[in-house]
Amino acid sequence: MTGNPDAEYQLYQLYSGALYNTCLRMLRYVPEAEDMLQETFIKIFKNLKSFKLDSNFYTWTNRIAINSCINHQSKKGIDYTMDYEHEVAMKAADEEYNEDEIEYSVEMVNRGIMNLPNGYREIISLYLLEGYDHKEIGEILGISNSTSKSQYARAKKKLKELLSAQAHG
Repeated sequence: MTGNPDAEYQLYQLYSGALYNTCLRMLRYVPEAEDMLQETFIKIFKNLKSFKLDSNFYTWTNRIAINSCINHQSKKGIDYTMDYEHEVAMKAADEEYNEDEIEYSVEMVNRGIMNLPNGYREIISLYLLEGYDHKEIGEILGISNSTSKSQYARAKKKLKELLSAQAHG
């Protein structure tokens, strides 16, 4: 199929919407998401011969999109590890945090996710929205399973704080 413009266009039509959403969740900004979508499809078409027919095509393409976004973030200096002072501050905040039982709309949750700091947004997107487990997230981001789990817990806590502020403000 490589080099067949009609077939490539059909693939684009089938997968561009879902892959764009992945890029947008990972990067937050429309122009960056559009650029990463284009880069993703260039990589898909370039590496189509390496796709193994025994795996899921969408999973393969989505992984390319996620890796493109992560590489883009890395070039911008986004770090997925936390420094010690931030770790201590987060533990202190965890001890003080009391969760409210409020129902949120999908729109509020999406807006909250988009307002998370980059590392948190990516962890929560990979875990909740893309369905990766912490081991896979660790491999994708180059962090340990425990870092993925703790970052996810903190991202979830931060998301709850953002949602609570939206609901009360």
